[in-house]
Amino acid sequence: MLDYYREIGQATTLPMIIYSRDWAVFSPEMVARLADRIPNLVAWKDGQGDVRRLQRIMQFNGDRLAWFGGVGDDCVPGYFAVGVQAYTSSLSNLSPELSIALADAGLARDWPRLERLMKRYVHPVYALRERARGYEVAMVKEAMEMLGKPAGPVRPPLMGSRLADREDLGSVIQVYREKISEAGTAASD
Repeated sequence: MLDYYREIGQATTLPMIIYSRDWAVFSPEMVARLADRIPNLVAWKDGQGDVRRLQRIMQFNGDRLAWFGGVGDDCVPGYFAVGVQAYTSSLSNLSPELSIALADAGLARDWPRLERLMKRYVHPVYALRERARGYEVAMVKEAMEMLGKPAGPVRPPLMGSRLADREDLGSVIQVYREKISEAGTAASD
């Protein structure tokens, strides 16, 4: 793995981010070896969702890399609790303002505000996404369409959303029609 990533890093002068996901599980020491041997490695994006492991990696390696959470909006509290600087958001497709509000609350360690945002906006959508394998994409695309943001169908082999789930999503998505102020505070937050 070290050789694989080193070859990629040597093929470009661009800054490199490793996205650790699926079977590519790294120890803190492995990340240090990568950072030592790949001069243009500047950031690490977690795709495992194992906050305990990520915290150990971050503590061992310190500020030599920028740290990103990559599993999703539902992991925001855990990610920011261990010190990530940013995260990737599928819900930004529905409301970029919400994603910014989640990040702002996480960076500020404003746990009460973060919990309100999670409860109102994140958990209801993620509960629907868990109803079927591959629904992560289907539910976000369906929600985008409901909000007037063309998304198109999911690609095979994923399945589109079922009628009953679309109806439930329609109820959940109402909160996304509410405005989120430029300051990043939800209207009913």
